[in-house]
Amino acid sequence: MAYKITEECISCGACEPECPNTAIYEGGVEWELNGETHPPLSDEHYYIVPDKCTECVGFFDEQQCASVCPVDACVPDPARQEKKEQLLEKAKQLHPDKTF
Repeated sequence: MAYKITEECISCGACEPECPNTAIYEGGVEWELNGETHPPLSDEHYYIVPDKCTECVGFFDEQQCASVCPVDACVPDPARQEKKEQLLEKAKQLHPDKTF
């Protein structure tokens, strides 16, 4: 499942540079996918774009956002359950130049 950032987020920004998929954005900032820009998913705190989150599958053994978050605001999103194979396929689409 994709991860999400809860309202406990203190907007420290520690998670953003750790994401291998650039799926994390500061609150109020538009996000991009496949050359298209989209409105922010949150205006109040950092957020994770579910369509870009692979739970770090193919890159790391654990979710980097959760491992660096000082307030445990990066958590699994039960509304976005995906199997490892689906996450790996998403990673391949996001990074067509990388071998997984």
